[in-house]
Amino acid sequence: MKAIVSKKGQITIPKELRERLGLKTGTVLQFDTRNGKLLAWKQVGEDVFEKWRGRGKLPAGKTVDEYLRIIRDDHRR
Repeated sequence: MKAIVSKKGQITIPKELRERLGLKTGTVLQFDTRNGKLLAWKQVGEDVFEKWRGRGKLPAGKTVDEYLRIIRDDHRR
């Protein structure tokens, strides 16, 4: 497959590649070069849970399953 660079430096990614890679309108691509070759990859979205990961604290001596059972039982009351 090939694409031609326009006067504005734009290219059209062939439809088959867009579909295979899941590229949709609004997908952000990152670009770089290595050994004279152009590389492009989809920008990975921000992990919305990352800032909360590891912040929760379990009550002393409780497992996750025990804690979930406690809070679920409280919610049913």
